[in-house]
Amino acid sequence: MKFGVIVFPGSNCDHDAYHVISKHVGQPVDFIWHQEIDLSGFDAVIVPGGFSYGDYLRAGALAKFSPVMRSVRDFAATGKFVFGICNGFQILCEAGLLPGALMRNAGLHFICKHVNLRLENQNTPFTSEVDPDRLLSIPIAHAEGNYTCDDETFQQLEENGQIVFRYCDENGETTPESNPNGARSNIAGICNLDRNVLGMMPHPERACEELLGSNDGRDIFRSLTKAIAAAETAA
Repeated sequence: MKFGVIVFPGSNCDHDAYHVISKHVGQPVDFIWHQEIDLSGFDAVIVPGGFSYGDYLRAGALAKFSPVMRSVRDFAATGKFVFGICNGFQILCEAGLLPGALMRNAGLHFICKHVNLRLENQNTPFTSEVDPDRLLSIPIAHAEGNYTCDDETFQQLEENGQIVFRYCDENGETTPESNPNGARSNIAGICNLDRNVLGMMPHPERACEELLGSNDGRDIFRSLTKAIAAAETAA
């Protein structure tokens, strides 16, 4: 089992993801420079949060053209796992691996705080170990986290169970007040139809130690590790 963490010029959360995989998940992990194209040695690829070059045009608008992203598309097409966090979510949408787009926050401000998340679908490789009856406290840190899509795409997301996380209040209700960025239907994370690609705006890698205020993100990475192990056994 081996994880890869993509590094774009300007990335600042790649080391966070590397730390979680190596120290908390306890699995081999390597950085992948954005110009690399060989992903054959990896079972899962993380497109980390932070920044990527060209975000001044639109988040992920240039990063999607990096050589590694062509390989990520092929990697995902084989059924292997791709996890995009924050800026990584934006890149996956720009690259067409996930539907929809991320726009400027409704308030036009950068937001950095812990939010409550409600799990909408436990039947994914990324959420099988997440307790569906427990709200997650995970931080956000973004200026363009306002998820949007057209009506047809939204209906498909709902019908196919592709909405994985929603922002909610402390009672699990998806209210306007609990929506930090104006995202459609409080959407905080979605997966592709095949369930092997997940994108989410909150940062679970920043919520894996109590010292940081929450360890609620650990079960997302534990779920992914379990899914990789199951895929290896099946092979």
